This record gives sequence, structure tokens and C-alpha cells, in this order.
Amino acid sequence: MRSMTGYGRGQSGTNGTQFSVELNSVNRKQSDVAVTLPRDLAELEPRVRDLINSEVSRGRLNVVVACHACSSTQKVALDTDLARTYFAAMRELQAELGAAGEVSIETVLRAPGVVRVPEEQVLLEEAWPHVEGALKEALRNLIAMREVEGKHLAKDLIHRLKTVRETLRKIRKLHPEVLKKFRQSLQERIAKVGLELPIDDERIIKELIFFADKSDISEELTRLESHFTQFAHHLRKSEPVGRTLEFMTQEIAREFNTLGSKANDVEISQLVVTCKAEMEKIREQIQNIE
Repeated sequence: MRSMTGYGRGQSGTNGTQFSVELNSVNRKQSDVAVTLPRDLAELEPRVRDLINSEVSRGRLNVVVACHACSSTQKVALDTDLARTYFAAMRELQAELGAAGEVSIETVLRAPGVVRVPEEQVLLEEAWPHVEGALKEALRNLIAMREVEGKHLAKDLIHRLKTVRETLRKIRKLHPEVLKKFRQSLQERIAKVGLELPIDDERIIKELIFFADKSDISEELTRLESHFTQFAHHLRKSEPVGRTLEFMTQEIAREFNTLGSKANDVEISQLVVTCKAEMEKIREQIQNIE
């Protein structure tokens, strides 16, 4: 199981050019990949996306691919024709305005485009193997970090799940007492109004049967236990399980809502509230799982 939060970096290069790839990911319901590439490598974006999507299924992923020249010396290009044009235009403007001073060489050299460092063209098919290698290394590092974080999340979820299941066992033990409490309460109400009805009176039996049917939570308890078993099983899987756990958490929440409305017992209702509060914490944690 993996978290959706992580960082990875990789690099590869040859012939004086170094390629680097940085990845960072955060939570997002769907896959959302943002790629930043050098201008000469813009056409590689589909390949970069395909490789990432083959390894990462969810999360907001930022990808930055950079190309660095490893040579210690860089050639500088001087556009002398453009420099002459600037110089002539500046002298003409100076004469027209009657401005004092001299047009210096420093002023001309600072003019846009006169001095430039030419960009070396990078051939796509030559660059791709190195970009791919750097990207794969970055992905390995990213996934390793997401898996470490995923283990921490799994431990927390297992602990919270254990708390909920223990509370559910308490509810299961209390449930048989609900009908007994209702029967005693019914007898006390009958006695209070001065009626003398035997316990096996048909009307009392019907009332008890109706209450027992309305407050029966055995199906909800069984389904919840099944959901928790499946939930724990998915926590041990290596493939992405975030969406599955989100769905299961919603189903568990529905079962608890039904259980709480049917229980007809204060103590059980309080335990259901405890379970629902813990499940809300579990739901929040699941938002971090791929």
C-alpha cells in the first residue's frame, strides 16, 4: 500500500549533457500529471506521461525535466550587425535630442540580442533514453518514499480498525439484552397503569415480536464484520487500494447509521457514535492512500 505523498529525483547524461528529473506528488482523487520540459524536449511529454501513468495511478504529480550542459566553457555569440544598428540608432537619437555624453560600447553590449549564449539543440531520439533513465530513477525513489509512508498509514489504520472492531464486539454482547430491557420496561408500564396482564398475553407477545424485529441489528453486525475483514485484507495489498477503501468506508458508515437508528438502546447508541467518530478519522487517512 502506498501513500500519495512523495518525492523522487533521477539523472542521466552523456556527451557533456546531463538530464535530471524531479517528481513530487500530493493527494488528489484522480491522477493529475503536470509536466515541465525544456523547449527542445516538449515533444517528449506524451512519453513522459505514459511512463508515469504506468507506475502511478493517483495523486497530483509535478514533473520537472531539466537539461544541463556539463562543459565548463560556453561559447558566446556577438551579433556585430545588430550592434552597429543599435549604435547608429543611439547616435542618431542623441543628435536629434541634443543630448550630451558618448554612446559607450558597454551601452551597446547591453542592448537586447547583441550578446547571447546560443542554445545547443537537443535531438529528441538521442535525448529520450537519458530522459527515460532519469525518469525511471526518479519514479523508483518516489515510489519507495510513497511505500514507506504507506506502511505508516497502514499501521495507523489497523490500529483504528482494531478499536472499532472491539467496540463492535461490545455492541454484539449488549444486543441480546435490549429485548429483555424492553420487556421489563413494558411490564413496568402495564403495572403502572393498573392493568393485570399475564406475560404470555397475546397482545404483549405481539408487541415484543414487533419490537424484536424492528430493533434486530444482527444483519448489520454481520455485514460490518465482513466489511472489516475485507478492509484489513486490502490494507495488506501492494497494488493501489485507495478507491476501494473509500467505497468500503462509505458502506461501513451506512451500516453504522442503520445500526444506530435500529438499536433502541442508549448504551449501544453511544458505542455507535464512538465507532462513527473513529471511522471518520479512518476516512480522512484514506484520502492519503493511492
